[in-house]
Amino acid sequence: MESQEEYHWTNMLRKHGPRWLVLLIDFLLMWCSFIFTYIVIFKYRGPISFSSLLLESLIISLVYLLIFILFKPYQSIVRRTGLRDLKLMGNCIGTAFLISILFSYFWELFLGKAFVNNFGNKWEIHFSQTQLLFHALLTGCALISVRLLYKTVYHSFFWNNRQNMIPIILFGAGNMGHNAFNLLQLGSRNRYKVVAIIDDNVTRIGRYIQGIRVRSLSDLNMDLLERIGGAQELVIAIDNSSPERLAKISEVAEQLPLKLKVMPNSVKMMEGAVATRQIRTLKIGDLLGRNPIELNNPVIANALANKVVLITGGAGSIGSELVRQIARTDCKSLLILDQAESALYDLQQELKSLDNFDRFEFVVGNVRDHGFIKNIFERIHPHFVFHAAAYKHVPLMEANPYEAILTNVCGSYQVAKLADTYQVEKFVMVSTDKAVNPTNVMGATKRVAEIAISAINKHSKTNFIVTRFGNVLGSNGSVIPLFEKQIDQGGPITITHPDITRYFMTIPEACQLVQEAGVMGNGGEIFVFDMGVSVKIMDLAKKMISLKGLSYPDDIDIKIVGLRPGEKIYEELLANDENTMKTHHEKIMIAQVNNVDIDEKKKKIDELCFIVQSGDNSINHMKMVSLIKEIVPEFKSQNSVFEKLDFT
Repeated sequence: MESQEEYHWTNMLRKHGPRWLVLLIDFLLMWCSFIFTYIVIFKYRGPISFSSLLLESLIISLVYLLIFILFKPYQSIVRRTGLRDLKLMGNCIGTAFLISILFSYFWELFLGKAFVNNFGNKWEIHFSQTQLLFHALLTGCALISVRLLYKTVYHSFFWNNRQNMIPIILFGAGNMGHNAFNLLQLGSRNRYKVVAIIDDNVTRIGRYIQGIRVRSLSDLNMDLLERIGGAQELVIAIDNSSPERLAKISEVAEQLPLKLKVMPNSVKMMEGAVATRQIRTLKIGDLLGRNPIELNNPVIANALANKVVLITGGAGSIGSELVRQIARTDCKSLLILDQAESALYDLQQELKSLDNFDRFEFVVGNVRDHGFIKNIFERIHPHFVFHAAAYKHVPLMEANPYEAILTNVCGSYQVAKLADTYQVEKFVMVSTDKAVNPTNVMGATKRVAEIAISAINKHSKTNFIVTRFGNVLGSNGSVIPLFEKQIDQGGPITITHPDITRYFMTIPEACQLVQEAGVMGNGGEIFVFDMGVSVKIMDLAKKMISLKGLSYPDDIDIKIVGLRPGEKIYEELLANDENTMKTHHEKIMIAQVNNVDIDEKKKKIDELCFIVQSGDNSINHMKMVSLIKEIVPEFKSQNSVFEKLDFT
């Protein structure tokens, strides 16, 4: 029992001892300030009565002590003293001063200036408002100075990490730049050392932040790095982090051996939600050259509420993000279908922490299996179908047209027909810009699927909708992960053509478009994005090298390897005979597609699927691709064995 009590008191002492020590130091500083100010004020008014001094100091000290205990400034961590702590100290001392003034007024009003103790001694008590004000100011200065001094000493000696400090250049001299400076210098265990500050706002250039001069972006060069003793990183701390502005900063910095990093915005910093570990490397997605498309349409969540949703290809890049976004709605149930067992398992484990996990069903299966897919429709009767299952790799599909047709055409076609049979409300297919004036089998099969779905929509109560967009940043097999892997391996980065360009968007943007189309579409539309200007892949590769703090071609070289079979140099979002129509959102358009002879084309699609699904080995690749070219006459092969079909 005694050992338990001893342990309890030991723990209490360890936990609260430093706080009471701070309170004691605060009290002593306050009391010494009173003695000092009393002597300074009253020494010119005659002999000082030490008995009166003692009594007045006791009364005022009790007032301050009670306020200290009430406001609890001593409970703050002294080595992390910040603006909030200083504000609390100011409020504390201000309140104690006002109470002291009121107390002195009522004392003299009711008791007078004389006070007789129990021994018959007469003590003169006269509170001077000037002295009380002087005392409050001196106390405030003393308490704040001691805290800041302790903080400085602590950071200089106990957090001394100079050998391992990372010298950085801070971009941003606005409010966020000031906050970032304090966080980097004082809140990171001396991990970072700001050696220079850069800004592109001319009104800030030439000013100083804690002794460091703010320089222009044009000053950021090798000469500056040599003068400041070098730097390893450029940390961007700005609120207006538009892609255009970030691209301009990146363009200057990519000439230097600096890693580019970016801090969260100042709103998060002011909320205290930012730590130095949240400083992230600038991503290539930050440099898209346009602002991210934000939909945030509340109608989407309302439309999916209490609905049964089916997502095919739900474990892929687009499909899995669709699952994540729809899982946050109040849908009645969500069935995720994919043939990739491992990817589907990973997604299942990821979503287990969500509420109402029992709403989700994960099914391994193939959209090419008609009986299997029909059983799913029969069992769950979905209201919404998001069809993201497809083969997408151009060179592989060029070499395997049978598989491309069987999945991208026949699989999509039969899922769409089942959606019609079971009267699904909305069917949304994920397509690609490679379906526009296709030059490869993959793009052509996606265009055939678009035609098939448009044909079904003509005679169906189900609303069939297509979403068409460009390359998705970070998706499986896309150029970004490939370049990152090549950079990590020391290069070279391989590019198929020096002038090749692509449109890019992020996975969340793509999935927002798919949902928006599913909710707002009335059937028959092909939705396309205003994706800004296309990105030159050569420039993209150079920026990725720069973001890693490396230089081209000294550290990482770029090698031109030639166009792959079926690959375009330039990609398009609209065919030659297509126009666009505006929608409710300025960044989303409807492609007005030429649907002439669509019923005739539907018959050819039926014939194509019958031949492929029959398993007739006598049908060679040339015959299959020839049938596709009949359905999609604008399909002109490039750098492919199928080019000869365009001249027959």
